[in-house]
Amino acid sequence: MKHPVLGNRVSLLVWWLVWLFLTLGQLLLYYYAFGNYTQLIIADGIISYVTFSGIGLSLWYPFRYLNATANSTARIITNLVISGAVAITLWLLIIRYGIPLALPKVTYFKEYWDATFPYRIGIGIFIYCLLVLAYYLFISLHNLAEKNAKEARLESLVKETELKMLRSQINPHFLFNSLNSVSSLTITDPDKAREMVINLSEFMRYALSKKDEQPVTLKSELENLRLYLEIEKVRFGDKLSTEEYIDAACLETKMPVMLLQPLYENAIKHGVYESTESVRITTSVRLINDFVEITVTNNYDDTAPPRKGTGTGLLNVERRLELSYGNKASLKTIRENGIYRVSIYIPALT
Repeated sequence: MKHPVLGNRVSLLVWWLVWLFLTLGQLLLYYYAFGNYTQLIIADGIISYVTFSGIGLSLWYPFRYLNATANSTARIITNLVISGAVAITLWLLIIRYGIPLALPKVTYFKEYWDATFPYRIGIGIFIYCLLVLAYYLFISLHNLAEKNAKEARLESLVKETELKMLRSQINPHFLFNSLNSVSSLTITDPDKAREMVINLSEFMRYALSKKDEQPVTLKSELENLRLYLEIEKVRFGDKLSTEEYIDAACLETKMPVMLLQPLYENAIKHGVYESTESVRITTSVRLINDFVEITVTNNYDDTAPPRKGTGTGLLNVERRLELSYGNKASLKTIRENGIYRVSIYIPALT
């Protein structure tokens, strides 16, 4: 741990100002008690100011070392008492022999010294106690800052690990579904199977080329999602159609990679699979104040038996939103009149 005062210009300035305040207090005390020694009092104040402030700065090093190596309260107290006695004695000796050197023509220094000596002992002990308290405060603040930094690093590591886990659950889920479809198409329609394999490879190249939670633009996400929907259109043909209403002002918004893909998976799974009629998936993006609203809507057959699902997709999206944006993002779902709508609200950050 570096010196709490010498390592910062502001702290050093505050340090000297505090010592100046303490010295002025000493000058006033001596003046009202011994007003006839004005010349000595001023010289005494200047030498005390320079001496004890310098000793106070140097005390940090033995203070830090002795308290770090002490393993009991009794030893810490002993160390403090010894270092305090040495510091106060050194301060008194410098003043005792420094003032006569600074003012050699003054003949009444001994009387002044004898009269002020008891005050000096009290002032020395008082200032030393302030130094000890200040240094303990510095150490406590430093330890607290280190603790907070470690907790922040740990929290960041846990968050990054969880994000990786959530994303790893998304990619294989889609891959397995697509490979099953390719397997079926190789028998019924080999040309479509070939087209789907090419599109799938492009889609996976995008997904795997983005490192961890590297943010991407909404424009990139939408381009990749169009590729995903093209893959699904190969499977479902005219049964699946899409449309978009995109506000161009939102396209440069940054967001976690592959965040939206589970929404479209759900639309396919619970819309196209369950319905005997044509299903339209609509994507709407608009700017609302400082937030981007992304809405994915699909119609579904509300008379068909509901297709069971684990709910992993939406839960993953909600958790990723929470980890990436905290309480600044949200997800809402509405199911009514044969329409299922999922809306995501994220900060409009570019």
